[in-house]
Amino acid sequence: MSARPGRLAQLDVLRGIALFGILLVNIWGFAWGTLSLRYGTLATPAPWIDQAAIFLVAAFAEFKFYPIFAFLFGAGFALHTRSLRQQLGSWLAAQTAYRRRLRWLLLIGILHGLLIWSGDVLSSYALAGMLIVSLAPSGLDRIRNLAWMLAGGFLLFMALLYPVIPGMTADDTTRQLQEFAGRYAIYTQGSLLAVAALRVRDYGMQMLFVIVMLPHIIVLFSLGILSVRLGWLVEPQHHRHVWRRVCMVGLGLGLPFNLLSATALLQQTVNPYQKDYNSMLFELLLYAGGPLLAAGYVAALMLAGPALMATLAHWLAAAGRMALSNYLAQSLLATFLLQGWGLGWGARLRPVEMLCLALAIMATQVWLSRWWLARFKQGPVEALWRHLAR
Repeated sequence: MSARPGRLAQLDVLRGIALFGILLVNIWGFAWGTLSLRYGTLATPAPWIDQAAIFLVAAFAEFKFYPIFAFLFGAGFALHTRSLRQQLGSWLAAQTAYRRRLRWLLLIGILHGLLIWSGDVLSSYALAGMLIVSLAPSGLDRIRNLAWMLAGGFLLFMALLYPVIPGMTADDTTRQLQEFAGRYAIYTQGSLLAVAALRVRDYGMQMLFVIVMLPHIIVLFSLGILSVRLGWLVEPQHHRHVWRRVCMVGLGLGLPFNLLSATALLQQTVNPYQKDYNSMLFELLLYAGGPLLAAGYVAALMLAGPALMATLAHWLAAAGRMALSNYLAQSLLATFLLQGWGLGWGARLRPVEMLCLALAIMATQVWLSRWWLARFKQGPVEALWRHLAR
């Protein structure tokens, strides 16, 4: 199934790619939690295939598809507020209507975070979106200046944070590993109430992290807005020179950063006692290298020829059109399969098997999305969200 007439196929395909890329990263958190050692720990000697699975996800997925989703949220903001402005007759009315959508999205995100998955991103997008609603009628210069200011401030903050990170003694590491093992046991073997209590605590910590990350999210939103306003995203065939440069910079600079950070994360997974300032520095590189490589991915798609884009749209556009429904369904399915209140597979699946499970969920959602949209105009949660926000 291709994109509906009047829709931008490249945006639906990008949403589908980002949706499944996020699952590659999130799948581990349903068993191991989201606050530390995101890929768990490996016994020594660790099978090479398990190490390869972790390395591939860390190098090519982690912190790459979350920025794409945020970028697309900004693009959707620009397109939707412009449409609302045409329908309602004024920017003030358009902003009011869009805020109503964001309030409902925030509620969906909070319920998702408290009841299903502590790593929810919907609430963070809703909060960041509320902060940028006033940008709807703004000129390009204001949006561009805001993006530069926030990006510079966030990178400066991260650079200043590194020298003041406290060192860890062997006792500290042992205590953290014991706490981590206890959390893993609760998630994968605990009762429904035990898992729920831990998830609520983790979601509270996640929201504190979101507050720190809001400038970063708004920068990504701003880039999406600019890409629509300048025509780069909606008419990529007219801006191939722009996307070639983005592809060269994104892949050329982003790939080395991410290979280094993935190596550090893999070493930490194999031997958590080796975590030091160098490994933490490589992890911090994710905040720069991840979005760079994500930009390379977006640019490569924008440069895709008509035949390749048609093939991608045939398989991924439907999943992208109902990305919200699919995102929530991933959480429901993964928590049931991996956590103790369900089947508890997380207690016994190896890393390569976790990766295969994510791929199986992706394939299922591709088929179900095509089936659903052959019968209905929207995904079920998208339809509910639209009804509530009227």
